[in-house]
Amino acid sequence: MSSPLRRCRQTAQAAAHRLGLDVAVEEDLRETDFGAWEGLTFKDVRERHPDDMNAWLASPEAAPTGGGESFTAVAARVAGARDRLTAGFRGRTVLVVSHVTPIKTLVRLALGAPPEALFRMELAAASLTTIAYYADGNASVRSLNETAHLR
Repeated sequence: MSSPLRRCRQTAQAAAHRLGLDVAVEEDLRETDFGAWEGLTFKDVRERHPDDMNAWLASPEAAPTGGGESFTAVAARVAGARDRLTAGFRGRTVLVVSHVTPIKTLVRLALGAPPEALFRMELAAASLTTIAYYADGNASVRSLNETAHLR
């Protein structure tokens, strides 16, 4: 399962080819829409939009400048994707290729952690995170930000 963005689809396709599987796209696994902040560094945003940045850091309801997506909105769409995947692939292992915020959101939701937990997790590029979902609705985070395979 992949985000619709090209770099994720390419990564998913490489894994699927090796495993003899097909890649399906899940639109709701895309990265957060950062609005006018797209392509900017944290420092750039802090300099150009300090009040909006402060609001965004203080509340999951605040969206980035220029029509970006709040963390509350991201959590709702990622939870929807999670629910569709757990229902559609019950009892099976699913490789999801996505982005930092959706992955952190899946972890946060699995842990029942508050939205500010997103700022307390680190995810490296091409890292692996494993979450087990159970029939009773519970979840268990088995690994986070695993990078041993990159060495």
